Parts: sequence; C-alpha cells; structure tokens
Amino acid sequence: MLRPIPELVSEARQELRCLSAEEAFAEQSDNDGIVIDVREAAEVAEKPAPNSVHIPRGVLEMKLSTSHPDPSQTIYIHCASGARATLAAEQLKRLGYQNVTVITCAIDAVCENQK
Repeated sequence: MLRPIPELVSEARQELRCLSAEEAFAEQSDNDGIVIDVREAAEVAEKPAPNSVHIPRGVLEMKLSTSHPDPSQTIYIHCASGARATLAAEQLKRLGYQNVTVITCAIDAVCENQK
C-alpha cells in the first residue's frame, strides 16, 4: 500500500531540524549557511526567492555533492510549502550532511524574510 506524502513528511520532520523563514534567515546571517531552493525552474521564474541557490529537487543530491562537498556546511532548504524541502533534507542527511535545516513555511514567507 502506498503511503500518503503528508504522512511521510510528518514522519521525516520528527528527525529533522525545522525552522520558520524568519528564524532560519536570522540564524543564517550569523553562520554563513547556504539557502537552497528545491522548487522547479518554472516555480522559481514565477516567484524568485532572493539570495537562494536554485537546485531542483530532482538533481539536488548530485549537484550539491559537487558544488558544496563539505558535510559540515550549514544548509537551509526551502520549497513552495516545505514538503519537498523536508524530503530533500532527509536525503541530504542520508548522504552525510550534518547541518541541514528545513524551512517549513510557504514560499511567500520565504521571500518576505530573505534579505
């Protein structure tokens, strides 16, 4: 039987560090972390998130391990709603990234809080 995505996201969040956009960007300004937008290109074109590195969810593991190979790099991940970001963070933790945080709010809050 297939498991519903909201159930998987809820389960994954129990093991991940999750913050609001406001909390994440306040923290990120102090620790030189990288903010990654895992939305698809069309979504980013429609509503860009300033100061985010765009790496679509489908290629995140391959691209990030090349562009940011340091497993201790502080990483903040967001998407349109927080669901894809959660699943992406779960995969990055499995790859060995140690400091991964999910920004759990909607894209509007992400855009409003980025500086």
